[in-house]
Amino acid sequence: MTTAVDTDRPADKHARRPSAWQLLMNNRLAAVGFYVIFVIVFVALLAPLLPLQDPNATSPADRLLPVFTDGHVLGTDQLGRDVLSRLVWGTRVSLLVGISASLLAALFGSLIGLVAGYWGGRADNLIMRGIDMLMAFPYILLALAIVAVLGPGLLNALYAIAVVNIPFFARNVRGVTLGLSRREFVDAARLSGKGHVSILLTEILPNVMPIIVITASTTVGWMILETAGLSFLGLGAQPPQADLGSMLGQGRSLLFTSPMISIIPGITVFMIVMSINLLGDGVRDTLDPRLRAGALNRPMPVTKINRRTTPEPPGDTGAAALSVTGLETSFESTAGPQPAVKGVSFSLRKGECLGLVGESGSGKSVTALSLLGLVASPPGVITGGTVTIEGRDMFTLSESEISAFRGSKVSYVFQDPLTTLHPLYTIGEQVAEAVRAHRPVGRSDAWSKAVELLKIVRIPEAEKRANAYPHELSGGQRQRVGIAMALADDPDIIIADEPTTALDVTVQAEILRLLQVLRQERGLALLFITHDFGVVAEICDRVAVMRFGEIVEAGNTAEVLGNPQHPYTRRLIACVPRPGQGRAFLDGVRELPPETGRTGRT
Repeated sequence: MTTAVDTDRPADKHARRPSAWQLLMNNRLAAVGFYVIFVIVFVALLAPLLPLQDPNATSPADRLLPVFTDGHVLGTDQLGRDVLSRLVWGTRVSLLVGISASLLAALFGSLIGLVAGYWGGRADNLIMRGIDMLMAFPYILLALAIVAVLGPGLLNALYAIAVVNIPFFARNVRGVTLGLSRREFVDAARLSGKGHVSILLTEILPNVMPIIVITASTTVGWMILETAGLSFLGLGAQPPQADLGSMLGQGRSLLFTSPMISIIPGITVFMIVMSINLLGDGVRDTLDPRLRAGALNRPMPVTKINRRTTPEPPGDTGAAALSVTGLETSFESTAGPQPAVKGVSFSLRKGECLGLVGESGSGKSVTALSLLGLVASPPGVITGGTVTIEGRDMFTLSESEISAFRGSKVSYVFQDPLTTLHPLYTIGEQVAEAVRAHRPVGRSDAWSKAVELLKIVRIPEAEKRANAYPHELSGGQRQRVGIAMALADDPDIIIADEPTTALDVTVQAEILRLLQVLRQERGLALLFITHDFGVVAEICDRVAVMRFGEIVEAGNTAEVLGNPQHPYTRRLIACVPRPGQGRAFLDGVRELPPETGRTGRT
């Protein structure tokens, strides 16, 4: 008996994407940094309009007045000059020099890095050796040498600071550009006829921009400190002009008698540097959509669980190797949780193969990863449902308990073994590691078990192949290694996520036969995720069809394929060509009735 489930087709509307400003403000630390630096910059820009005293006017009779003195909120220095006025004007000068130097260093350093990384070869060697020569000198000593040659003054200090920071931008940008210039999307741009300048500006620069921003945000703070350092030594701002560094230098002799003369500009420098760094991190995250979504964050060991609903599992779970009830998984975003799996329920008996089919994006892989909390958090979160294995709800277990189920009770075979196998370890070492993960065995015994598993999955010359690296094997052999690792601890359930998609037809048939033999010999329960109805017909006892994160139809394979009840299932089956159809295949697909929003149960 097949069952078609009621499902509403989602409305054709897209959630409004949050603006860059909203994304920035959602980062609390970045928001704090923004408001602090905004207030500081705003006050500094308004310095000519504010009712401040002349920052250079001396009054020996009013020297070293304390804080909150009438007419001098922050007191006066050793020459009777108003500290508040000098602080505002000095902050204005320090910000101007630091930001200008950072922009110059970012411009020239990024240009050097882009050219060196993109062209490579001799150009890269010549440019980067020059950069290495600059970096061979301690940067503060190099800045002092440049100022000594050019002469003291703020403008010369600006040039010196910009020059010594160019290598930091050049090396960071060059390293990223070097990797990007060999990526497939850059090759595609070349094949489309784009020139080098166009590729650099439209393909590489947008990907490098987050690196430039975060480097600039870091160096602005350093440059303000370096400017202050040069002024502290008398090589930057010259009397009577004030900046934060000169104020610190002039107040050091009074540190014990009038500490506020040095503490006030010191706190200002600290606030500027910290707020710029926090704001830079937030801007970096806003520019990079992968960071914005949490895709590059370090995931938690187990998917975050925040269940709003916890349905009771069915009473006959003892007969099932796996029972899933009302599973809901979402991905957190600035617009709120976005559901990817919605109320999925199914069971899998011992020795049975259940096929999970549906188009790309229907939620099949997220469902499979959710079973043992393998969805990356952030941004994934399990918001409802239960997953029962051996009578235990997986979402109530501790991290160590759920880790014990991974590999020993439930194993995964992923779609692309080349990305899941470690490129720097041999095949035998990786299979042996899977054996030792749950068994207290020695290295030699684990290696022997690994070779035995490679023989079980029909890898020829298993002893020799155990010493090979993943790149030395064919796609089919790597997939067999993935199956061997899944079998390492005699699991009761194997979840195979499209393990034959990237393989040719003959290798695909061999993998399918291998899975069938292992299932029959070991009594494994197999959850097989695929797009291919031909594969479903060949190995699956039952099939569940997913669409928009929901199971819309489920039943015995022969019944679902022979008499599909849901329009979506009928369209999927109709899209499978049959030998001899020719153009009639396309005509038949075009003639299918449009899908309706709802369908009744049968």
